[in-house]
Amino acid sequence: MSYDFKAVETKWREAWKKNPYFKTRNDQSGKKYYCLDMFPYPSGSGLHVGHWKGYVLSDVYARIKLLQGYNVLHPMGWDAFGLPAENDAIKKGIQPKIGTAKNIAVFKEQLAHIGAIYDWDKELDTTDSKYYKWTQWIFLQMFKAGLAYEEETAINWCPSCLTGLANEEVVSGGCERCGTLVLPKKVRQWILRITNYAEKLLEGLDRLEWPEKVKLMQRNWIGKSHGARITFKTENNIELAVYTTTPETLFGLTFIVVAPDHEIVSSITTTEQKEKVLAYQEEYLHHSTRENTIEVQEKTGVFTGSFAVNPLNGRKVPVYLANYVLKDYGTGIVMGVPGNCQVDLDFARLFDLPVIPVLKPYQEQSDYLDAQGNVVKAYELDGTLVNSSEFDGLDRKEAFTKVVELLKQKNCAEFTTMYRMRDWVFSRQRYWGEPIPLVHCAACGVVPVPEDQLPIQLPEVEHYQPTGTGESPLAGIHEWVNTTCPSCNGPAKRETNTMPQWAGSCWYFLRYPNPDLDTAFGSPEDMKYWMPVDLYVGGIEHAILHLLYARFYIKVLYDLGHLPFDEPFKQLFNQGMVCKKSETTGRVEKMSKSKGNVVNPNEIVEELGSDTLRMYMLFMGPPELDTEWQTESIRGVRSFLNRLWDFLNNPAHVLAPAKQADEKSQRRFHQFLKAYQERIEQFKVNTAVSAIMEYLNDMQSGKLVFDQALLEQFLVALSIMVPHFASELIEQLLGKQLSACTWPTFDAQLAYVNEVEIAVQVNGKLRGAVQATRGASQTDVEAAARKTIEKWLENVTVVKVIFVADRLINFVIR
Repeated sequence: MSYDFKAVETKWREAWKKNPYFKTRNDQSGKKYYCLDMFPYPSGSGLHVGHWKGYVLSDVYARIKLLQGYNVLHPMGWDAFGLPAENDAIKKGIQPKIGTAKNIAVFKEQLAHIGAIYDWDKELDTTDSKYYKWTQWIFLQMFKAGLAYEEETAINWCPSCLTGLANEEVVSGGCERCGTLVLPKKVRQWILRITNYAEKLLEGLDRLEWPEKVKLMQRNWIGKSHGARITFKTENNIELAVYTTTPETLFGLTFIVVAPDHEIVSSITTTEQKEKVLAYQEEYLHHSTRENTIEVQEKTGVFTGSFAVNPLNGRKVPVYLANYVLKDYGTGIVMGVPGNCQVDLDFARLFDLPVIPVLKPYQEQSDYLDAQGNVVKAYELDGTLVNSSEFDGLDRKEAFTKVVELLKQKNCAEFTTMYRMRDWVFSRQRYWGEPIPLVHCAACGVVPVPEDQLPIQLPEVEHYQPTGTGESPLAGIHEWVNTTCPSCNGPAKRETNTMPQWAGSCWYFLRYPNPDLDTAFGSPEDMKYWMPVDLYVGGIEHAILHLLYARFYIKVLYDLGHLPFDEPFKQLFNQGMVCKKSETTGRVEKMSKSKGNVVNPNEIVEELGSDTLRMYMLFMGPPELDTEWQTESIRGVRSFLNRLWDFLNNPAHVLAPAKQADEKSQRRFHQFLKAYQERIEQFKVNTAVSAIMEYLNDMQSGKLVFDQALLEQFLVALSIMVPHFASELIEQLLGKQLSACTWPTFDAQLAYVNEVEIAVQVNGKLRGAVQATRGASQTDVEAAARKTIEKWLENVTVVKVIFVADRLINFVIR
């Protein structure tokens, strides 16, 4: 019987649609498993096969838990507000609401072919007012708790998207969405005090079963550091507060640098330098890349005309403005110690400033000084102090404390801890987002909208394109803007900035258990039963933005008493990207419609089948790594499934119901099952597919057979990867339904392998391998090994044999 994948997959897709046996039980009974995908924003280009990689992976683990009897929540929804959807609508010349609805329909049609056990009764859409009512409610709780504040501040402005961006949305100086170089621009913004949670966000990482790479990225972004706040004074007694992590290098100070947009600049600029400083500030304002490129951009600066006094030795040092200092980092003022900081050295050379090395390596190193003792390269590692008066000879760690203690006696320093992370610029000057539920009253100030008036609906407008003025298009809708103050009933105006796309995705996982609940964002019973999420699967590109913001939201709601947990995701897995050789450049690149290298899953499903694509996505490489799409390889998977289908449908390979497979067949099956399940548990799904292929080869070459019990266990194990294929064979060959089956367990005794492969080395280099009984003696292994590597032992003297039982034997020769 040939494997007609189209008929098989159509049959089971329709059957599961009519009878979704995998639907979540809403009675909160039994063990639960919450398996979550990072929900997509429904772009106009639809899904490509790269999206399938994560969706298939999560479905594997959801299916295992379902077969183990868990109550499984495996939902899907749409992150549909924000810049991507609005820009797509502008490009097509349609309303964002219409464009979003069309895109969602395309995504749902594509996902229908994936065979995933999504419970579509749990579907949600962040643009649905029944959903964003609670997005607005959460913002109100933050506002009332003092975690949201309004400020007119210079922010990252994207001149293409015409909106402000959070620091996290700026990558290499450009907009995270479109790549356009961002510029600083003063705009009225709503900002969230995420810095209040810096320590809690750091502490929580230690409790998470997350990839170390992601936790390190978040730690680095939060950027906790221990140092000292030192107060310098200028000659006219103006205080300059400097935060430094290296106070022990203070004797090497030869200048001080201030951020060009720091509010203190006008106070420290002399009359003689005023014109030059103003010109420099103007230049900086228009050309600074601001974020993430400070260390690599060309250093520029200007002298303010002022000098500051080093409190340790009384030496006067010039005060400069420079583009490598950011106002929002530390205090916006830094020490210039060019002998021991490479950035400072580059700046010192630009302005011919003195260089005084104050750190000496533990061992002499020639690459830091030239023959005359001049600094060639700044020394930034551990060492002992030099040129530092009474601190000479001290280790820098010891000197750190002693220098600050001395400065404390002079009342000009204190130990302090600081964070790199800044508060979150939350508002956007765009139309397609959640309205911020606040009103501005001339008498009462900023007033929150009463909770019983939520949601504040996003009005339908004819023209929604961004204005570029720093105001949202909503500002021009007077009948919507003009309202009544909830406090005094006087005239007031609605807040016209909207929320960022992240607002809806920070808490969506709380809504899935009961997306239709109208009395709260989620019930206490649901939160206690379903949360936290057991497994969260998505791309590592969200390591800082989405994951950090989501953790912040949950910690706030926990502190305010709305949740019984403070971390949203127990286990996180980041799948790698699917890449393909670009038809235009020839380079292997991330799949992108603009690059012309996208593979449409619809076409693959039509030609080769959904299960073929599912198995290939799992087989193409370690799931955490980027992998290259190979058309011939997926055809190989299709051929394998054909071969497996033919093998299982051959009566010679499956015993009659009353018969039991021989011990050899049973042992090989349980060895396969053990390897298969252990590899899946370790997220080595590509090698789990290899285990299936190796097992089929052994079945064919070793003339092994299935009995009915082994066949059922095999097909059920297979069903998590190729559910249509397995469901059809379970029905045809066993007369059962997959929904009535359970996840198989291997027999440890039958799975035990008594043979081991022992590496054979000569002088530590691998020259072969031998099979031996587990626990075999050196004498027995050595005899077999000598035969295996006979040519390597000719005309040599074996001076020693090193033997490690069950692992290796090494012949040392001369």
